[in-house]
Amino acid sequence: MTSLAPIWLACLLAAAESGAGAAPAPSGIRFRDVTAQTGIAFRHTDGSSGRRYIVEYVSAGLATFDYDGDGLTDIYFVNGAPLPGTVSETVPGNALYRNLGEFRFLDVTDAAGVGDIRFGLGATVADYDNDGFPDLYVSNFGPNVLYRNNGDGTFSDVTNQAGVGRGDKVGAGVAFLDANGDGCLDLFVSNYVVFSFDRAVTRRLKGVPSYASPLDYTPDRNDFFRNQGDGTFRDAGRESGIAAHAGTGMGMVCADVNGDGHTDIVVANDVMPNFFFKNDGRGNFQEAGLLAGLAYDAAGSPHGSMGVDAGDFDNDGLLDFVVTSYQREFTTLYRNLGGEVFADVTRQTGAGEGSFATVKWGCSLVDFDNDGHRDLFVACSHIDDNVELRDDTTSYLSRCVVLRNTGNRRFVNVTDQAGDGLSPRRSHRGAAFDDLDNDGRIDVVLLNSRSTPTILRNESATGKHWLQLQVRGRQANRDSVGARVKLVAGNLVLVDEIHSGRGYQSHYGSCLHFGLGPHQHVDRLEITWVGGSTDVLHDLAVDQRLLVLEGAGAIPLAEPLGAHGQRR
Repeated sequence: MTSLAPIWLACLLAAAESGAGAAPAPSGIRFRDVTAQTGIAFRHTDGSSGRRYIVEYVSAGLATFDYDGDGLTDIYFVNGAPLPGTVSETVPGNALYRNLGEFRFLDVTDAAGVGDIRFGLGATVADYDNDGFPDLYVSNFGPNVLYRNNGDGTFSDVTNQAGVGRGDKVGAGVAFLDANGDGCLDLFVSNYVVFSFDRAVTRRLKGVPSYASPLDYTPDRNDFFRNQGDGTFRDAGRESGIAAHAGTGMGMVCADVNGDGHTDIVVANDVMPNFFFKNDGRGNFQEAGLLAGLAYDAAGSPHGSMGVDAGDFDNDGLLDFVVTSYQREFTTLYRNLGGEVFADVTRQTGAGEGSFATVKWGCSLVDFDNDGHRDLFVACSHIDDNVELRDDTTSYLSRCVVLRNTGNRRFVNVTDQAGDGLSPRRSHRGAAFDDLDNDGRIDVVLLNSRSTPTILRNESATGKHWLQLQVRGRQANRDSVGARVKLVAGNLVLVDEIHSGRGYQSHYGSCLHFGLGPHQHVDRLEITWVGGSTDVLHDLAVDQRLLVLEGAGAIPLAEPLGAHGQRR
């Protein structure tokens, strides 16, 4: 993870981040830390004992999803486990918290049967068997786990039956996708490096113990499993082309990169070129990151890439990508120019402001203030808990960064004005973004390494309108993973897709959220399903949550809310 940024770039950004001559940017974005009232007692461990195994700092992501179908978004935290040299009085494990409403949560891990105690790294969610209940897949250091949702509040470990354990590897981001449009969700599993305790590499920087670089190890190949439609999967890594490329995978997202109707895969690789696996529509992939402009930054350098998310930041109808990175590297924004070409527009847009000095992890393009423009959230923290001993320009604990989208292809750093919820410095890793209280504003859940999580309630008093959509397939896969939605409200045109797995080794956003600004109704809603069919709806009311059924229109999920979330 050694930084490749040139000295002149570091000096330039240091001057920019000093804020000299810059007035505080006005912002309606406000977050309040409500963790203490939630009842969440989960505590993450990375299993560390001072030996600094490379697997420690990459743990962990999380998942937000409605596991019991009650209309409230629940939270699944992924945990590490004790490593050699570590003594633990308790057995740490993953934890599922059921949302009771009003930011209160109940630990249902044991009752649900999802408390995996292996060394966890990432998670994703989707209804892989199309039975109406979202299932959970966990990525580990060691065999992965597939939990099938039984529909009664419990899950069953069906890993062996399904054939997706994938062996003794170091996992990373994972995702479900319908790679060939057959209505069955396939599974992509990214892996990090080839690692074993007997071959662990130790390092010292400026005389201070430090974690090894991923370049000290052999990069690993990713896995791809085809859904057979009978509850089982088949290893198709080689035949699909996925296993032809080894990398140091971290976060990843599956999305239709080039707009051809087929779901592609983008993998953030650590100190290696990022991957863009281009889908031919039959579930066969060609790696095209270099040609597309997604492999490197504008200077032609690979980054210590961590998390990646897709979203249309400039409302031009094309999905852009944001990738987080290591210390002294920018959070990079790749603008989609069309024609399968991307440009690094980080410096022009200001997308890298506020986080250059530290390591960046979870991220997303989210409209927090419902003005119709996607803002940028970046979770930050260094990997070394002693980094201050060798580098006084950074720190292990860091604040998150919030950049407001001004609507003219520019972001401004509003972290200092975005409420006291962003004040604490923590060891952030995975981040998830969902409306936890169904008030029309997207909240934030942060998994913090070696600590308790952070729950940020979005209290932005915007007075602007919004629409949320749950989209259900019938011929397409039930969770509509890969479906693209185009919304038109007056002169505002928004595009989004449904993803399973995104950010830093996490999952969130199964319910699509659209900020509408001052627009008081939606003129047109177009849903393009994986497989090619399209549904079009007209004249929809705003400030509500809708269930859209393939071929059968829309159903309100609750009584309409006001622009601030109050009942009308």
